[in-house]
Amino acid sequence: MKWMIASDIHGSAKWCRELLAAFDREQADRLLLLGDILYHGPRNDLPEEYAPKEVIALLNARKDRLACVRGNCDCEVDQMVLEFPVLADYCLLPVGEHLVYATHGHVYNESNLPPLMPGDILLHGHTHIPCCNRHETYMYLNPGSVSIPKEQSPHGYMILEGTKFTWKTMEGKVWQEFSV
Repeated sequence: MKWMIASDIHGSAKWCRELLAAFDREQADRLLLLGDILYHGPRNDLPEEYAPKEVIALLNARKDRLACVRGNCDCEVDQMVLEFPVLADYCLLPVGEHLVYATHGHVYNESNLPPLMPGDILLHGHTHIPCCNRHETYMYLNPGSVSIPKEQSPHGYMILEGTKFTWKTMEGKVWQEFSV
């Protein structure tokens, strides 16, 4: 199965459209959103084309292919308008002999680990900075941000196919890749 993984849309209709165009181009089976879907948050400037109602319509049209975890800017009101579950704190994905613990990153992160077995992967967004850190007993991955990337990182997403992770810019250019 081919997964597209993205985080931190923050209500940007422009970047949500770009993400869904990339999803179609990639021919991914599923899209995993790592939270912060509709609201920009008080610490962020408004993203380009901030239009949460349009983001709602765009994502609801793809609801059968979405999985999502709750971000720190997501709440029960968001669940009332989104037609797919968005309030799970985490989800688990098997990847080869390892398990991916996917969460937003505001609770579980490199400073506060979830229950991981040796070789597992912690995957989260929240920081808006793409990252791959190999630790002694686990790996940490972050796809960066769809709409508000930080530290000069590109607007981007991640592809997971088999045991291979690939970071891509929104235009589809490979930024980094590796296998677990």
